[in-house]
Parts: sequence; C-alpha cells; structure tokens
Amino acid sequence: MKIDILSLFPGMFDGFLNESIIKRAIDEKLVEINVINFRDYSHLSNKQVDDTIYGGGAGMLLRCEPIFECIDDIRTPDAKIILLTPDGITYKQSVAKELASIKHLIIICGHYEGFDERIRTLADYEISIGDYILTGGEIPAMAISDSIIRLLPGVINKDSLASESFEDNLLDYPSYTKPQEYRGMKVPDVLLSGNHAKIDEWRKLEREKKTRERRPDIGK
Repeated sequence: MKIDILSLFPGMFDGFLNESIIKRAIDEKLVEINVINFRDYSHLSNKQVDDTIYGGGAGMLLRCEPIFECIDDIRTPDAKIILLTPDGITYKQSVAKELASIKHLIIICGHYEGFDERIRTLADYEISIGDYILTGGEIPAMAISDSIIRLLPGVINKDSLASESFEDNLLDYPSYTKPQEYRGMKVPDVLLSGNHAKIDEWRKLEREKKTRERRPDIGK
C-alpha cells in the first residue's frame, strides 16, 4: 500500500513515521508513506496557499490551485482521495477495513479556517474522526493511517486482530497478566483453569456485557 499525505507541516509526522509498528511496517516495505508539503505547488512568489474569504468572514481558506496541482502530480489509477473535514462521515473500524484494501490513498490535511469548496470535488471520501475541531488535519491523518496500516497483511498477528474491539460489533474482553493477585484484585478463576472452551465462553459473555454497558450504540 502507498499513502501520500498532503500537509503544510510535514515535520509533525517525524515521530509517527519513525517509531513502533509504523516504522517497522515501512522498513519491511509493507507500506510506503510520503508526506508532501503542498506549499511547494503554490505559484505565488511568497508560496502563499491561503487567502481571504469571498463574501467576508473570519480567517483564511486554503486556495484550490496548490491542492489540485499536487493531486495531478501524484495521483495514480488506483488512488482514492480522502479529505479530512469536520462534516465528513464519522470514522469507524469498518471504514478502516475498507480503506485497507485500497492500493493508493491520498489524504488531504486541511488547515486554517478551512478550504475552498471546490477542493471537495477531488474527494472519494470525506472523513471526520469526531465531533470536535482541531487546528489541522495532521493528527486525524496519523490516526487514520495507523488504523489502516495495522490491518495490512504482515503488520500485526492475525489472531490479535480477530479478537479486538469493534469486531462483530463488540468491544474486546478483559485481559490479565501476572501477578495473579495484586492489591486484592484477582485474575478470574476461569482464566487459570486451562479449560479453553470455558475461557472462550467467558470471553464471549464479557464482550457482550462490556458492549451493553459501555457502547450499546454499536451492539445493536
């Protein structure tokens, strides 16, 4: 998979690309990630990429030319374009799975007051990571990229993925490790029993209970 991220602040991605599972996936060539400063596509002498709003209003909007020309330069026949915007669809694990099957993703990070409305015509997906406002699209781009990359073959053990939260519209079951007892809190006896059928049944029931209590909206 190839992921191209359009951002005015590529330095924000340094830690993301150089640590943990993402770095390993890049090193093992399971994913290619490029962060592109679309300011480089501005034709203005000062490399300006934003301007005042027609009709008035506070703040500055991203101009459409640098975004369009950057997309023209990097788009491939397999590419799908994601526009990060507060009024996009709310991001979910089901969307991550869909995106993980795409060979080339281009993610556009907005900034400032927003973007020229014509930029929407480029998007195959408009995505929001939640009902709140951030200063730009860089953090959402990292979150979405992380959720996709970990689903790619070879990045994470398949068995680990199969039992995670949001599989089958259920949250994950409680898990424990050593010591067996700490400050009066004990590991449930069933997990120490060695009876895998009973353990599987306990975990299933715990997933259902946890989902009912904490996220009844996804358990419907």
